[in-house]
Amino acid sequence: MTLEQLKMLVKVAELGSLKAASEVLFKTQPAISQGIKQLESQLGLHLFSRQGYRLLLTDNGKQIYQQALRLLNEEEQIKQLASFLTAGNEASVTIAIEASYDLENILPVLEKTQNEFPHTQIILKQEYINGALEAVKSKQADLALTTIDNLALQSGQYDANMLYQGNLCNVASPKLLDRHPQLNSVVELKDEYQIVVQDSGQSSQGVNYSVQTGQRCWYVNDFSTKKTLIMSGIGWGRLPDYMVRDEIQAKSLVAVSLDDFDTRIALNYQAIKMKARMLGPVANKLWEKMSMLENN
Repeated sequence: MTLEQLKMLVKVAELGSLKAASEVLFKTQPAISQGIKQLESQLGLHLFSRQGYRLLLTDNGKQIYQQALRLLNEEEQIKQLASFLTAGNEASVTIAIEASYDLENILPVLEKTQNEFPHTQIILKQEYINGALEAVKSKQADLALTTIDNLALQSGQYDANMLYQGNLCNVASPKLLDRHPQLNSVVELKDEYQIVVQDSGQSSQGVNYSVQTGQRCWYVNDFSTKKTLIMSGIGWGRLPDYMVRDEIQAKSLVAVSLDDFDTRIALNYQAIKMKARMLGPVANKLWEKMSMLENN
């Protein structure tokens, strides 16, 4: 069985005659007749009823016809993909995203890229603290959406475009705060559990950010788990403001104001790539679209 035979089957089924199919396929009627007969012989099935003036599919033929359509469609997709890759477009692009980044901000860019480059897979890797920047540096990601300190920026290794400013908000549940009616210092929370997201980067493993000496901690590897634990009253900690906005309004979480611990920490999220690394066409188009977000 060949794809050419399946094309003959489809055209004869759709046009109802060998003559019409021959004109579309640019083949002689005997060649198409022979191709259909060979296909029937190979499958051990009668695909067409030849009793009338018009060739009609048998019940078995109708099922084979549907499968033939699927295979021919896949053949066309393979040709399109090969053409796409031959043009130098990437099979996949990886974006490392700091987990506190609000993905809603980048969805329009991802949607446009999907529509423009349907054959390229977009891989989103969620990272924590230094993980996204390290993923770009180690070539595990093409682009990063994360924060970056001035020292790293001034190193000259990175190109960066500002995306937006977000905040990490220090929150606790009313249940926990009921245990501290006069709370005004972080020291008073030392025996409560601070819920801390672990850094997915390697350069700062074992370093705890914004954790006081002697603080009891629970460690998690995602913000969803952290939020659940904080809302339960088990502990307290910082969460991205967009994740807790509704809960603060509903008073199921409270923004904790302390004299010696910031209620909010501002974070500047940027699109980042390595200067020394050439991007492929799709990644470069993504970078251009992200750069435009800075001006909106």
